[in-house]
Amino acid sequence: MKDSGNSAAVGRAPERPVEADEFVNRKLIRPSLSTPHRSDSSNGQPLTSAEQRVPKRSNATEQTHAEAFYFQKQMQARTPMVIVLKDGEEVHGSIEWYDRNCLKISRGGQPNVLIYKHSIRYIFKAGENNGRR
Repeated sequence: MKDSGNSAAVGRAPERPVEADEFVNRKLIRPSLSTPHRSDSSNGQPLTSAEQRVPKRSNATEQTHAEAFYFQKQMQARTPMVIVLKDGEEVHGSIEWYDRNCLKISRGGQPNVLIYKHSIRYIFKAGENNGRR
């Protein structure tokens, strides 16, 4: 048998009397942040929300991945390369691996060499010298 007096209260939280001191006026506190401005415009307009979200690109050469593509292609083909250093020294060999800062050059019969990229003047394929020096 069902109790008709309790059926209406099923599934509800019991009602409590509202007390005035339980409610507190809660105010959202936001820090006062300076509004970013465009550095290229002289009129001092604030940035739009889209401009604030997009970070500035720091280095375009890392974005294109052209250097990584070139090194991968030369590594897979084991292309004989000539690396000319800033002091004029030439290192002959093939690229074994690379990272952001250096190249590992495998030289047939000689020890492998790890060369920092900042010390490289330029790189070319061994057959494309054409009298350069």
